[in-house]
Amino acid sequence: MISLSPVQSLLACCLVLVVGRVLTSQIGVLRRYSIPDPIVGGLLFAILAYALANWGGVSVSLETSIRPTLLLLFFGCIGLTANLKLLAKGGPRLIAFLLALVPFLIMQNAVGLGMAWLLDMHPLMGLLGGTITLVGGHGTGAAYATRFADFNNIQDVMALAMTSATLGLVLGGVVGGPVAEWLMRRHKLQGSLDHRASADSATLDLAEPVEPPTAGSFIVSMTAAFVCLVVGGYLAMLVEGAPVSLPNFLWCLATGVLIRNGGARLGLKLDDRATEIIGTISLSLFLGMTMMTLDLSSVARLAGPLALMLIVQTLFCALYAAWVVFRLLKSDYEAAIMSAAFCGFGLGATATAIANMQALTRRHGPAPEAFIVVPVTGAFLVDILNVIVLTSLISLPFVGGM
Repeated sequence: MISLSPVQSLLACCLVLVVGRVLTSQIGVLRRYSIPDPIVGGLLFAILAYALANWGGVSVSLETSIRPTLLLLFFGCIGLTANLKLLAKGGPRLIAFLLALVPFLIMQNAVGLGMAWLLDMHPLMGLLGGTITLVGGHGTGAAYATRFADFNNIQDVMALAMTSATLGLVLGGVVGGPVAEWLMRRHKLQGSLDHRASADSATLDLAEPVEPPTAGSFIVSMTAAFVCLVVGGYLAMLVEGAPVSLPNFLWCLATGVLIRNGGARLGLKLDDRATEIIGTISLSLFLGMTMMTLDLSSVARLAGPLALMLIVQTLFCALYAAWVVFRLLKSDYEAAIMSAAFCGFGLGATATAIANMQALTRRHGPAPEAFIVVPVTGAFLVDILNVIVLTSLISLPFVGGM
């Protein structure tokens, strides 16, 4: 057995991230569907380690005790970039989008629970095949998978979470465009091609500084992120015996939101880009380590049930986007673009949603309101709403109590 020290494990993870970055930049299908670098590189490492253990008789052991801290750091950074003032920019479409999102979160989990019941799986596995991974992505999936493994003793749960989140990215990118194109043909909608060039630049006016982040801004952001970890951990300890159990990362996220929006009144100014870089690095290292230690035999056992669950979820998301989201958002061209974004959003991630919108607006013309509403929702609102829905469902006896 080859046992790597903490520093050697971090080095191996960084090498995996570099390899993943090279592969995603060179292989078109990986770049097109925005598959994360840690997933690509980490999966390649897991395959090589599996082959080495089974055919070479040598196993590789990593020191991964830092993983929980990295995950909490990531969610703390999400809270630190949650500028609540941006909510006013979304206007009525943001409210309509949220009105469409909340029932979807509930119904997507209901579909997952139903599929888990049909496939004779633990109900919590249905939630992992629902909004935990499909809306929450790899970070939320890993957080809940760790919790389910520790407190519910569910085997192979991390393999399901990572596989579901990865396939969701692909599916969200595949179905979004066709849904919008069908809506535009059916309702004879079109954008303004005269301003097509502005489609890629139709982004939020975040009023960020022009100059790049400095060492000082990184130190301030890192300090705030560690405050989120300490305060969030203390709050989680205080409510440990509460009737309703909340995940630790929620307290870190909530602390970050308070610091970001309350600190401004005290003169505290954070550079969002520095904070986002810290959060991205933390999540990348966490996902890299998680993928590197995947049990591929467990993934193989879950492939059939997981594929069936994701097919049903994809059909449900596409139908919901076309028949509910589109109508709630005024049934116009912007609504069609946002319906495509909703597919990427409901199956993959905010990046997938924006990629869907960019592909459509390049062809049909800009949708400026869509490029405001979707990023604002994906930045932090969906995480808060998702946790509320999931916490309510997990507290039910027939879901979390089984």
